[in-house]
Amino acid sequence: MKLNKYIDHTLLKATATKSDIIKLCEEAKTHNFFSVCINSCYVSLAKEELKNTAIKVCSVIGFPLGAMSTNAKAEETKQALKDGADEIDMVINLGFLKSKDFDAVWKDIEAVKKEIPNNTLKVILETCYLEELEIIKASELAINSGADFIKTSTGFGTGGATLADVKLMKSIIGDCGTKIKASGGIRDTKTALEFINLGVDRIGTSNGIAIVTGSASEGNNY
Repeated sequence: MKLNKYIDHTLLKATATKSDIIKLCEEAKTHNFFSVCINSCYVSLAKEELKNTAIKVCSVIGFPLGAMSTNAKAEETKQALKDGADEIDMVINLGFLKSKDFDAVWKDIEAVKKEIPNNTLKVILETCYLEELEIIKASELAINSGADFIKTSTGFGTGGATLADVKLMKSIIGDCGTKIKASGGIRDTKTALEFINLGVDRIGTSNGIAIVTGSASEGNNY
């Protein structure tokens, strides 16, 4: 198993500088990670740093709250794609979900997917704020709206990925082919393997180097 190819090497801190992003890209090249996952303002920089490599650029959208207008998310997606993003990780509108305005939730996701019909869309559920029934509903809405992945967390909420939440998400997916990305709080090899053995296809982490080298993580969060 090539652990490195499960990893979206992530830096989403508000204070991340251009030189931090360049360093992230250098680390991704050294360890041949699947992608770098960054805020949308840095997509063009990362794309330039990673040219002539197979490493993807993944941009977050509507991050980290998901509470922007649907139009704002669609426009951010359009710009990220123009700047060279290969994959999009968008945050669902949690307030709409909790208001039981399910039409608004799926329209929000669908508007983003419409901008990227041929690119991978991961939909972040932010499971730490959701009850079990809400995780089920959010997963169903994302899958039906064209999500390629459902993703557990932003890494900025009150908690990250849990094995129980991933098991629940997996049970909802069934045979439909949607994949799972686990993110938030995955900092070592053992934890990463637990999620991969459950059937997770991607790990979002700022501790990718610790995971692939088996070294102690510095306890970084996103």
